[in-house]
Amino acid sequence: MIFNCFKRHQLACAVVGLALVAAPALAAPSVWIVDPAASKLAFQGTMNGAPFVGAFRRWTAQIAFDPKALAASKVNVVIDVASAASGDADRDQALPTDDWFAAGKFARASFVTHAFRDLGGGKYLATGDLTIRGVSRSVALPFTLAIEGDAARMNGSLALDRTAFGVGQGQWKAGDVVGAKVVVSVSLAAHRAGAAAQGGAPPRHH
Repeated sequence: MIFNCFKRHQLACAVVGLALVAAPALAAPSVWIVDPAASKLAFQGTMNGAPFVGAFRRWTAQIAFDPKALAASKVNVVIDVASAASGDADRDQALPTDDWFAAGKFARASFVTHAFRDLGGGKYLATGDLTIRGVSRSVALPFTLAIEGDAARMNGSLALDRTAFGVGQGQWKAGDVVGAKVVVSVSLAAHRAGAAAQGGAPPRHH
Protein backbone atom coordinates (compact mmCIF):
# COMPACT_ATOMS: atom_id res chain seq x y z
CA MET A 1 0.00 0.00 0.00
CA ILE A 2 2.80 2.41 0.89
CA PHE A 3 4.55 1.46 -2.34
CA ASN A 4 1.40 2.16 -4.37
CA CYS A 5 1.03 5.61 -2.73
CA PHE A 6 4.66 6.36 -3.52
CA LYS A 7 4.14 5.37 -7.14
CA ARG A 8 1.02 7.55 -7.38
CA HIS A 9 3.01 10.45 -5.89
CA GLN A 10 5.78 9.95 -8.46
CA LEU A 11 3.24 9.86 -11.28
CA ALA A 12 1.61 13.12 -10.11
CA CYS A 13 4.99 14.83 -9.90
CA ALA A 14 5.87 13.65 -13.39
CA VAL A 15 2.58 14.96 -14.82
CA VAL A 16 3.08 18.37 -13.16
CA GLY A 17 6.68 18.50 -14.38
CA LEU A 18 5.69 17.74 -17.95
CA ALA A 19 2.98 20.41 -17.82
CA LEU A 20 5.46 23.02 -16.62
CA VAL A 21 7.90 22.12 -19.38
CA ALA A 22 5.21 22.17 -22.04
CA ALA A 23 3.64 25.47 -20.91
CA PRO A 24 4.87 28.49 -22.89
CA ALA A 25 6.85 31.06 -20.92
CA LEU A 26 4.96 34.28 -20.15
CA ALA A 27 6.21 37.08 -22.37
CA ALA A 28 7.81 39.97 -20.51
CA PRO A 29 6.56 43.42 -21.57
CA SER A 30 8.84 45.50 -23.75
CA VAL A 31 10.85 48.32 -22.23
CA TRP A 32 10.23 51.65 -23.96
CA ILE A 33 12.51 54.69 -24.19
CA VAL A 34 10.73 58.05 -24.36
CA ASP A 35 11.72 60.58 -27.04
CA PRO A 36 11.93 63.84 -25.04
CA ALA A 37 11.74 66.14 -28.05
CA ALA A 38 8.42 64.62 -29.16
CA SER A 39 6.81 64.19 -25.72
CA LYS A 40 5.05 66.54 -23.33
CA LEU A 41 3.55 66.50 -19.83
CA ALA A 42 1.16 69.45 -19.63
CA PHE A 43 -1.51 70.92 -17.37
CA GLN A 44 -4.41 73.31 -17.85
CA GLY A 45 -6.22 75.41 -15.26
CA THR A 46 -8.12 78.65 -14.89
CA MET A 47 -7.26 81.94 -13.17
CA ASN A 48 -9.87 84.67 -12.77
CA GLY A 49 -12.02 82.63 -15.12
CA ALA A 50 -9.45 82.65 -17.92
CA PRO A 51 -7.77 79.40 -18.98
CA PHE A 52 -4.00 78.96 -18.87
CA VAL A 53 -1.75 76.11 -19.93
CA GLY A 54 1.64 74.98 -18.73
CA ALA A 55 4.03 72.05 -18.76
CA PHE A 56 6.67 70.33 -16.66
CA ARG A 57 10.07 70.73 -18.26
CA ARG A 58 11.81 67.94 -16.28
CA TRP A 59 10.39 64.48 -15.75
CA THR A 60 11.30 60.86 -16.38
CA ALA A 61 9.26 57.80 -17.29
CA GLN A 62 10.16 54.14 -16.84
CA ILE A 63 7.89 52.12 -19.09
CA ALA A 64 7.49 48.36 -19.45
CA PHE A 65 4.37 47.73 -21.52
CA ASP A 66 2.86 45.16 -23.85
CA PRO A 67 -0.82 45.05 -24.88
CA LYS A 68 -0.57 41.25 -24.70
CA ALA A 69 0.98 41.28 -21.22
CA LEU A 70 -1.01 43.93 -19.37
CA ALA A 71 -0.78 42.13 -16.04
CA ALA A 72 3.01 42.42 -16.12
CA SER A 73 3.12 45.96 -17.55
CA LYS A 74 4.29 48.84 -15.38
CA VAL A 75 4.86 52.59 -15.69
CA ASN A 76 6.60 54.88 -13.20
CA VAL A 77 6.64 58.61 -13.90
CA VAL A 78 8.64 61.01 -11.70
CA ILE A 79 8.14 64.78 -12.08
CA ASP A 80 10.32 67.65 -10.90
CA VAL A 81 7.55 69.98 -9.69
CA ALA A 82 9.89 73.00 -9.64
CA SER A 83 10.10 72.70 -13.44
CA ALA A 84 6.46 73.78 -13.92
CA ALA A 85 6.18 76.62 -16.43
CA SER A 86 3.00 78.35 -17.57
CA GLY A 87 4.33 81.38 -19.44
CA ASP A 88 3.51 83.89 -16.70
CA ALA A 89 6.52 84.98 -14.61
CA ASP A 90 4.58 85.76 -11.40
CA ARG A 91 2.61 82.54 -11.52
CA ASP A 92 5.68 80.44 -12.30
CA GLN A 93 7.57 81.95 -9.36
CA ALA A 94 4.66 81.09 -7.07
CA LEU A 95 4.16 77.48 -8.17
CA PRO A 96 7.20 76.02 -6.31
CA THR A 97 6.31 77.83 -3.04
CA ASP A 98 4.61 76.32 0.01
CA ASP A 99 1.26 77.69 -1.13
CA TRP A 100 1.36 75.44 -4.19
CA PHE A 101 3.76 72.53 -4.88
CA ALA A 102 6.02 73.12 -1.84
CA ALA A 103 9.00 72.02 -3.94
CA GLY A 104 11.41 72.60 -1.07
CA LYS A 105 9.69 69.83 0.93
CA PHE A 106 8.21 67.70 -1.86
CA ALA A 107 10.54 68.05 -4.84
CA ARG A 108 8.99 65.19 -6.80
CA ALA A 109 5.52 64.14 -7.80
CA SER A 110 4.98 60.64 -9.16
CA PHE A 111 2.52 58.36 -10.90
CA VAL A 112 2.95 54.61 -10.45
CA THR A 113 0.57 52.23 -12.18
CA HIS A 114 -0.84 49.11 -10.62
CA ALA A 115 -3.22 47.89 -13.37
CA PHE A 116 -4.09 48.31 -17.06
CA ARG A 117 -7.33 47.54 -18.85
CA ASP A 118 -7.83 47.12 -22.59
CA LEU A 119 -10.93 49.08 -23.66
CA GLY A 120 -10.62 48.03 -27.31
CA GLY A 121 -9.83 49.99 -30.44
CA GLY A 122 -6.40 51.10 -29.21
CA LYS A 123 -7.89 52.57 -26.02
CA TYR A 124 -6.70 51.64 -22.54
CA LEU A 125 -7.23 52.60 -18.91
CA ALA A 126 -4.33 52.83 -16.47
CA THR A 127 -5.05 52.94 -12.75
CA GLY A 128 -2.37 53.89 -10.28
CA ASP A 129 -1.25 56.11 -7.44
CA LEU A 130 -0.61 59.79 -8.08
CA THR A 131 1.46 61.47 -5.38
CA ILE A 132 1.75 65.26 -5.05
CA ARG A 133 2.99 67.14 -1.96
CA GLY A 134 3.31 63.76 -0.23
CA VAL A 135 -0.41 63.00 -0.71
CA SER A 136 -1.26 59.85 -2.69
CA ARG A 137 -4.57 59.29 -4.44
CA SER A 138 -5.73 56.50 -6.71
CA VAL A 139 -6.51 57.84 -10.19
CA ALA A 140 -7.57 56.41 -13.54
CA LEU A 141 -5.90 57.62 -16.73
CA PRO A 142 -7.62 56.80 -20.04
CA PHE A 143 -5.27 56.82 -23.00
CA THR A 144 -4.87 55.85 -26.61
CA LEU A 145 -1.89 53.88 -27.87
CA ALA A 146 -0.63 53.18 -31.36
CA ILE A 147 2.34 50.83 -31.86
CA GLU A 148 3.96 50.47 -35.27
CA GLY A 149 6.93 48.14 -35.21
CA ASP A 150 9.30 49.49 -32.59
CA ALA A 151 7.68 52.92 -32.33
CA ALA A 152 4.79 53.94 -30.09
CA ARG A 153 2.63 57.02 -29.60
CA MET A 154 0.49 57.50 -26.49
CA ASN A 155 -1.96 60.29 -25.58
CA GLY A 156 -4.02 60.61 -22.42
CA SER A 157 -5.54 63.08 -20.00
CA LEU A 158 -7.38 63.23 -16.70
CA ALA A 159 -9.08 65.90 -14.60
CA LEU A 160 -7.92 66.44 -11.01
CA ASP A 161 -9.10 68.43 -8.02
CA ARG A 162 -5.88 70.17 -6.96
CA THR A 163 -7.23 70.69 -3.42
CA ALA A 164 -7.33 66.89 -2.91
CA PHE A 165 -3.52 67.01 -2.96
CA GLY A 166 -3.15 70.18 -0.91
CA VAL A 167 -2.07 72.21 -3.94
CA GLY A 168 -3.24 75.73 -3.12
CA GLN A 169 -3.05 76.75 0.52
CA GLY A 170 -4.48 79.63 2.49
CA GLN A 171 -6.26 82.16 0.30
CA TRP A 172 -5.66 79.92 -2.72
CA LYS A 173 -7.46 76.88 -1.34
CA ALA A 174 -10.84 78.06 -2.57
CA GLY A 175 -11.40 77.88 -6.29
CA ASP A 176 -12.74 81.39 -6.79
CA VAL A 177 -9.48 82.92 -8.13
CA VAL A 178 -7.57 79.83 -9.27
CA GLY A 179 -9.93 77.05 -10.28
CA ALA A 180 -9.79 73.80 -8.32
CA LYS A 181 -10.07 71.68 -11.48
CA VAL A 182 -6.83 70.97 -13.32
CA VAL A 183 -6.55 68.85 -16.45
CA VAL A 184 -3.28 66.96 -16.82
CA SER A 185 -2.41 65.67 -20.28
CA VAL A 186 0.42 63.52 -21.49
CA SER A 187 1.70 62.90 -25.00
CA LEU A 188 4.49 60.37 -25.41
CA ALA A 189 6.56 59.21 -28.34
CA ALA A 190 8.77 56.24 -27.57
CA HIS A 191 10.77 53.46 -29.15
CA ARG A 192 11.38 49.94 -27.98
CA ALA A 193 14.63 49.57 -26.05
CA GLY A 194 17.34 48.14 -28.28
CA ALA A 195 15.56 49.24 -31.46
CA ALA A 196 17.20 51.25 -34.20
CA ALA A 197 16.23 54.65 -32.77
CA GLN A 198 19.06 56.12 -30.76
CA GLY A 199 18.37 55.94 -27.06
CA GLY A 200 21.29 55.57 -24.70
CA ALA A 201 21.23 57.46 -21.44
CA PRO A 202 17.88 58.02 -19.70
CA PRO A 203 16.30 61.06 -21.36
CA ARG A 204 15.45 64.39 -19.76
CA HIS A 205 11.98 65.40 -20.82
CA HIS A 206 10.59 68.76 -21.87
